[in-house]
Amino acid sequence: MTRKVRKVRYRLDSKDVKSISRNDLIAILRAADSLIMSGGRQMLSKILKGSKDKRLLELGLDDCPFYGYFNKLTLPNILARVDWTIQNGYLEIEYSFRLPFLVYTDAGWQIEKDTYSSELLDILSEMADNPVTGMDLSFLKDRNRKMILMLLDKINDTNNPKFITVLECWKQVDYKKVQRRIDEVIEHLIEFSH
Repeated sequence: MTRKVRKVRYRLDSKDVKSISRNDLIAILRAADSLIMSGGRQMLSKILKGSKDKRLLELGLDDCPFYGYFNKLTLPNILARVDWTIQNGYLEIEYSFRLPFLVYTDAGWQIEKDTYSSELLDILSEMADNPVTGMDLSFLKDRNRKMILMLLDKINDTNNPKFITVLECWKQVDYKKVQRRIDEVIEHLIEFSH
């Protein structure tokens, strides 16, 4: 005989929040990235607040690029914005055993994928501007494939050959499907530079 699992209950309440800006939505979705299927609304609110919560700091969640984004707001006001994001179809809650965790909806993932790939593009652009021998690009391996392909499309669209050295280093550490796309982007950048 199995015992019935008592799921932790939650209640969404966006209070008087009728809409949020595009920048606020991007911040919430980007901050949620490190919590997908591992954390919930309260922890996301603490990240956005810039909380010094012991568990948050132990998990390194203060490294999030949007840590403290809503530092002028109270935690209940931040939670209202998080709940608005859920109620409007950008995040949703799924249970893992008894705990409710955040996950992206398709609409939320489209925004996050674009945001994160743009962040990575900025990092690679800086690396291309200051190349060093043996650049380590292993941080790109094992990331979401669609997001990585979007990043490669963005590099391709720059038409800037400065990325070739970075791409060649990246190619050394990634999987064959990604390597093939890297080769296509390198070829395009070489052609464009002539």
